[in-house]
Amino acid sequence: MNRNSFAMATIGAALSAMLAQPAWSANVKITPLGSHEGEFCRSDRALIFEDPDGTRILYDAGRTVRGPEDERLGEVDAVLLSHVHGDHLGDAIASGPDAGSCAEPDASVSVTPNSNSVNIVVAKNARFLVGGEMASFFQKKVAAAGGVDSQVELVRFGGVREVGGVTVASVPAVHSNGLSPAFLEGEIAAALKESGLTAYVGPPGGYVLQFSNGLVVYLSGDTGITAEQDAVVRRFFGAELAVMNIGGIFSTGPQEAAYVINELVQPRAVIASHANEAATDGGQVQPGTRTRTFIDAVDAPVHIPLSGRTMEFDGDAQCVSGC
Repeated sequence: MNRNSFAMATIGAALSAMLAQPAWSANVKITPLGSHEGEFCRSDRALIFEDPDGTRILYDAGRTVRGPEDERLGEVDAVLLSHVHGDHLGDAIASGPDAGSCAEPDASVSVTPNSNSVNIVVAKNARFLVGGEMASFFQKKVAAAGGVDSQVELVRFGGVREVGGVTVASVPAVHSNGLSPAFLEGEIAAALKESGLTAYVGPPGGYVLQFSNGLVVYLSGDTGITAEQDAVVRRFFGAELAVMNIGGIFSTGPQEAAYVINELVQPRAVIASHANEAATDGGQVQPGTRTRTFIDAVDAPVHIPLSGRTMEFDGDAQCVSGC
């Protein structure tokens, strides 16, 4: 299904409102919020998406967003979480801008048991979109942290939510989704820690976002190769821009991720993500890195998420600024 078919499949009232807006020629802004300004570093996951209508969505806050006080955040309408591992949910944050090194970013400030994501959701009065069995857990977390449980919204596979002019759909990811005992309290936390176990909160996921200018973006989360990247992401949703994890070991490495892009999703462009390395120096991709291997193996243009540098994409996934 192409992006026009995807739009027709969304809620009628929201679609009508989107079509009525004169925003289709405007651009989607994507700003990486990494550990070191102007670089693509080991812990970088977080991205802010801004729709032409002003809707702002934070994806996987992780450890590099320095809490809700991080001046780079601005207004946040919704937070998306792919899964509950500490580098995505956020178990710790840096003590300040550019702390540590690109290869070993500082994450010395613990934010458990709440999590970075929950703290941001509450402070920004944002919606919190999660899949699997995560919603009931986070409803209690958000309420205990001073928010309200209705901020947390479940969007399982096949489900769709509307955030301003953005349609958010949940898609499968092949990974795990165990919650560390660090995010829990009391006897259950102690028992899990002693046994070396995590609390399973359902399957992990990715997302497909359609913006009001028509741009369709695939957010892979952490995933291996899966047939849904062809059947669901490409053929049903028609994703044109992909944000793809390339770090290897626990998910797709650069060669596997290149196969996903070239053969399965087939987007017009891709943003590398989750490389688990100091990929750049002075904003330039370094030879011998996973990021360089991925760039060399991919047919489509690859854009590097340099922290703090906003990229702008038109409705056809062409980068018109910041790439």
